[in-house]
Amino acid sequence: MTYKLCDSEYRFMQVVWDAAPVSSPALVELCQEKLGWKKSTTYTVLKKLCGKGLLKNENTLVSVLAPRETVTAEAAEDFVEKAFSGSLPSFLTAFMGGRTLSNQEAEELKRLIDAHREGAQ
Repeated sequence: MTYKLCDSEYRFMQVVWDAAPVSSPALVELCQEKLGWKKSTTYTVLKKLCGKGLLKNENTLVSVLAPRETVTAEAAEDFVEKAFSGSLPSFLTAFMGGRTLSNQEAEELKRLIDAHREGAQ
């Protein structure tokens, strides 16, 4: 399943992921505090995301149907595709800018690359 979220929907999902399962009245309070939203906005976005299959609101209890890792990975992939024509090296070049990596970070990236290299098992 594909989850296309706009920025406000993604920020809302972060609130839900951090609190779930959460009562819808408590979610309204959290969204007021963290996002500055009114009750009507929270319920509108909640209904929309339930319709997209990301959340479930049953007996005023909101629970997550789409894991954070899945949605985040999809959003990252979509961003790299749009902004860098799908080129991971171009993305990393832009992301790194003038930054330097610690030895630990460099080793972790090498392990990730090796684990995802074509033909790796």
